[in-house]
Amino acid sequence: MPLSVQQSRTWKHRGWVAFLVLPPIAFICLFVVYPILSAFGYAFYNWQGLARGEFVGLANFREVLFGPTMGPVVWNAFLHNVQALVALMIIQNGGGFLLAWLLYKEPFGFRFHRVAVFVPVVLSTIIVGFLWKLFLNPNFGIVNQALYSVGLDALAKPWLGDSATALPALILANAWHFIGFPTLVYLAGMQRIPSELIEAARLDGTSEWQLLKNIVWPLVAPSTTILFTLLFIGAFNWFEIPYVMAGLDGSPFGTTDVLGLVFYRTAFGNQSASIQNFGQGSALATLLFLFIVVFASLLTLWLRRREIQI
Repeated sequence: MPLSVQQSRTWKHRGWVAFLVLPPIAFICLFVVYPILSAFGYAFYNWQGLARGEFVGLANFREVLFGPTMGPVVWNAFLHNVQALVALMIIQNGGGFLLAWLLYKEPFGFRFHRVAVFVPVVLSTIIVGFLWKLFLNPNFGIVNQALYSVGLDALAKPWLGDSATALPALILANAWHFIGFPTLVYLAGMQRIPSELIEAARLDGTSEWQLLKNIVWPLVAPSTTILFTLLFIGAFNWFEIPYVMAGLDGSPFGTTDVLGLVFYRTAFGNQSASIQNFGQGSALATLLFLFIVVFASLLTLWLRRREIQI
């Protein structure tokens, strides 16, 4: 009798686990796994609008990577994604590390600053994009108005209309939007460092720079692994900020074009070119997915090895 009661409790426990786990698994399979597999299948066919045509093998992949029409556009966008990755690694993650160090030292009002630095992160990316588009407006934007007010009229320019400043402007907006996330992650990592270690280093005459470089930075390696991997994935999935601030064509003259925009234009068309090609769009999405999975995995393994060596 006790055994049957125990078995009954075990089956009830398993039933509750299945009841809680199966719905999210079904949701992920329906809205994540199935679209990914469908896109992979679409990439091997020729498409005429919404009608699937004949099987073309790897032709769509060749056109995306090396075709005279798609190839230059894709590689140009890939270069912009790489530039965004490097810049955001320095500005967003590097700035977040320095802000975290300032907050770690608990300046006046540090509790307020912890909240304030994270507020932009919770804002909608669409709202942030429109906000910065207004800030950078050449006629009434606060950036140019501030330059005019201090007599630096020569520095005022159409930030989003100039090929030299359009992509840096998007990177700046993205860094402002998300810098609060690495700040709090690094802050959490710093708070795990024994305070006695910091105090002992200071008593030995260690400078602030040496303290950050030789003690704090190596000991927040787990936080670095998380942030670098997430930033890599986010940089190559970049879409909302460029779409809202620069448009679907990556204007001006393709200087803000990124892989997310190229995929959207190719698969679904746009205002200037209503022609859509699901095959080539799916091929680009598949290549992008494989690139992110492979390199994000390698980056994570390398950073985890760094944690162990430290």
